[in-house]
Amino acid sequence: MSRLEQQTNPLLPESATVPQHIAIIMDGNGRWAKQRGKKRVVGHKSGVESVRATVTTAAKCGVKALTLFAFSSENWQRPASEVSVLMDLFMYVLTREVKRLHKNGIKFKVIGDVSKFSNKLQKMIQESEALTAENSGMVLSIAANYGGRWDITQAAKQLASKVETQAISADEITETMFHEQTSLASLPELDLLIRTGGDYRISNFLLWQAAYAELYFTEVLWPDFNETEFTKAITQFKQRERRFGKTSEQVTDKN
Repeated sequence: MSRLEQQTNPLLPESATVPQHIAIIMDGNGRWAKQRGKKRVVGHKSGVESVRATVTTAAKCGVKALTLFAFSSENWQRPASEVSVLMDLFMYVLTREVKRLHKNGIKFKVIGDVSKFSNKLQKMIQESEALTAENSGMVLSIAANYGGRWDITQAAKQLASKVETQAISADEITETMFHEQTSLASLPELDLLIRTGGDYRISNFLLWQAAYAELYFTEVLWPDFNETEFTKAITQFKQRERRFGKTSEQVTDKN
């Protein structure tokens, strides 16, 4: 596949402001399969196609960072057979899709507590990140064994350690310093958080980062999420007024 170029998406209005950082909770794989009388794992496998389409569309639109919620810290509670399939799919992505990402200049990273994964999977993650480390295109982050509370806790622990060693004092800690310890600190601020599948919650995903993000919920199940649905979300984002604590008058006042 040839290198993806950032170009105008025909489905996106020319005036649309593209979010710099988009995160997606990819929900509905199991229900999609159940509606078709198939096992839940079939839905997860079909969801891989939506991941591929979404990454391609995001890169074309000029998105700088795309973060996908693949496996939460709570997903270990699911049936062992389903967890096994999810791990196998992760292996597949790392062995096949990462090479494709690399050819297209996309930088790949994984956020979350990867220490819970097998040694083989951890090694594959490290190799995949190293392969794409120097790429200058869109950053694709996969949240695996990730939880927003875990992210915040890890940041707090790192700052506490610095206080303990007297590298800083507790009074010196700022929001910026805290942010710098979180998983996506090197990326643009989160602009848009999308959830597919019809549920209206963020399920412990990017709790710190989503403070001022626009939220977009759709009934579309993840395997049916395509370029058209993705650009719908971006178009609605354009229509929102982002005030960040200010009044509408302050935002619209150009003087």
